[in-house]
Amino acid sequence: MLRRDVVEVWPENWDAVTLFCRLGTQWRTNMGGAYGLDYNVALTLIDRLGLSASDADELFEDVRHLEKSALDVMREE
Repeated sequence: MLRRDVVEVWPENWDAVTLFCRLGTQWRTNMGGAYGLDYNVALTLIDRLGLSASDADELFEDVRHLEKSALDVMREE
């Protein structure tokens, strides 16, 4: 069933959520299902944003937190 929950995104999380949504077709999968995002694509998209190294690292870590949460939800279903 398609979930249509409405969520509020705090401004400080907006960039990470936006990037995570852009990565929606970049899940790595095997017979057991999704196991993570393709970090090559994630890092390429982050690089194109022209951020400082520390801001890029922070954004990547934020996306990784979203990835873990998404995997936890997928494993529940």
